[in-house]
Amino acid sequence: MEFVSKPLIRIVFIFLIMPFFVKAQGDVNQGGDDAEPAVKYPQYQIKGLLQARYLESFGDNVDVLGVHHATGDVTQSSFDIKRMRVGLNTKLSEATEIVILVNLADFKSDTKGKVLENAYGKYTFNKYIALTGGQFRPAFGIEELVPVDIIKSFDFSNQYYEFGKNGWTSFQIGASATGSFDVRKIPVSYAISVLNGNGKNAEMDKDNGKQYSTRWVFGLSKEHKINLGLNGGFGKVFKEDVFAVGADITSDFKLTDKFSFDLQIEYKQGTNHNLYFSLPADQRIGDVSDYQMRGVYFLPNLRYVVNYKKLTALELSCRYETFDPSYKVNSNVRQTYTPMISLEFGKAYTGRIEMGFEIDRFDQNVPNSSSYNDELFLIQLQLRL
Repeated sequence: MEFVSKPLIRIVFIFLIMPFFVKAQGDVNQGGDDAEPAVKYPQYQIKGLLQARYLESFGDNVDVLGVHHATGDVTQSSFDIKRMRVGLNTKLSEATEIVILVNLADFKSDTKGKVLENAYGKYTFNKYIALTGGQFRPAFGIEELVPVDIIKSFDFSNQYYEFGKNGWTSFQIGASATGSFDVRKIPVSYAISVLNGNGKNAEMDKDNGKQYSTRWVFGLSKEHKINLGLNGGFGKVFKEDVFAVGADITSDFKLTDKFSFDLQIEYKQGTNHNLYFSLPADQRIGDVSDYQMRGVYFLPNLRYVVNYKKLTALELSCRYETFDPSYKVNSNVRQTYTPMISLEFGKAYTGRIEMGFEIDRFDQNVPNSSSYNDELFLIQLQLRL
């Protein structure tokens, strides 16, 4: 035994006696004959989402994907499957769950870095702290906490996708701690995350740097559901310092028994290191800190409860967003207007028909790119489990 280290002996000892603790815990939980029936685990919940679209571009030589073509034929009308998601939520115990989500619509193009979206495990100790690890959407703004099938517009904002490319939002690989508590009468929720920062389904981190982010939400009014969110993050990418900050506010006012009005406002700013490192070294101007993105959007939504036969509600929204992917170097502000009307069938958007426009205006049109003025008409059918 002199060749066996003491730490190794401790590990083996703990491993050997662990089954006895598990058995003892099971005996305690069984209780007496009068105890209520125990909840059986595992529990499974299958989820699904279909978003089918008809698209028509009215831009000058701009296709339905928003790309300008100076020459050649341009596809300006098309049917499309935006998302075909299948998910499985499994509760292994009262505190432990595993979540898997795939988007089968990604098979229509190159699947590298796509298809698998959520793949994480979560352990909830109590309301104050829960730990999540795997591939998930870290909390860093309003949109990260809302599924795409119940947002008040056709899709997420431009800033959401750009900050996703830079490792702060969308699906990322890492770990997170979340929880909630009260400060006097103000409810507070928080999230602290550490991420690889190079998107989903990556074989490994692109460098040894990590990105650290946090989000804090303060409930200012329970009656009108007014919440203030503050976000911040820092890290290193290829040994360069990067950062991101943001602030947002949400509200929901009940005007009458049938009318309600909700509003989302969100601002974000941060290093666009994805843009910086995508450029050849001889084309970069300054250093990575000179490439900064910023944007803000307003999303008002008016809801009228119909409850007539199968029609549940009618909603009108119009998101306005201004976003600049690099406001210090080669600035080109993109303004996007997204007016939309939505018919809801069933509860919680079980069925939804949406119609409207995505209208883009750039300070400078860039030929043969997606930075070009466009008007895209959409009709979207959404069905969800």
